Amino acid sequence: MPPRSASKPSKKRSNPDSVTSSATGPVPSAYSKKKASKEVDETDKLFDKYANASSGVIDPEGIEKLCSSLEVPHTDIRILMLAWRMKAERQGYFTKGEWRIGLKALKVDTIGKLKKALPELEKEVREPLNFRDFYAYAFQYCLTEDKQKFLDTETICQLLDMVLGSTFRAQVDYLIDYLKIQKDYKVISMDQWRGFCRFCNEISFPDMTNYNLELAWPSILDDFFEWLREKQA
Repeated sequence: MPPRSASKPSKKRSNPDSVTSSATGPVPSAYSKKKASKEVDETDKLFDKYANASSGVIDPEGIEKLCSSLEVPHTDIRILMLAWRMKAERQGYFTKGEWRIGLKALKVDTIGKLKKALPELEKEVREPLNFRDFYAYAFQYCLTEDKQKFLDTETICQLLDMVLGSTFRAQVDYLIDYLKIQKDYKVISMDQWRGFCRFCNEISFPDMTNYNLELAWPSILDDFFEWLREKQA
């Protein structure tokens, strides 16, 4: 803490043109407030275009209409990325609050601007730290029941294809083949889901020479490793 001055501070003449506050810093001008309000109005108008009038949220039908406007299929990974950016909690639904969060982060307020923002959004998500968060979110987003902690293997196969398929095509194809023919695992946990991503990122493929059964991998990956090694023999 700086020492207190012994001399009496001199009075400063106030500037009538100043818009600063000693407590809060610069005070937003009337123009900036009006601009922010207008942006929210435009964002809300766009939301209302796709929202269900009775429920007040964008439901699966509204998302289909949104995808049509964006000219992307509803299975496009960028729609999942958009949900991640909105911090959407319920699969297939966007609330007005989530919509505002997402569009504000993307700095868009029209469908044309949103469409142009999708490539940049994908680039942002592909950054390692963001992708780790997005990958976990993709699993959580598909948990549609209260207290649900697992996803069925059919859903996991679809998610693997969507989220990892473009980057790790060969690994994902083998993982999906294995999940479809094996009988020991009917559902997948978050830990196993994370393990799939770790396997794709860390294990040399297709030789898998650096895979160690003694390390703490989920047992499903040990089984996958054994299955694939036999298949390659």
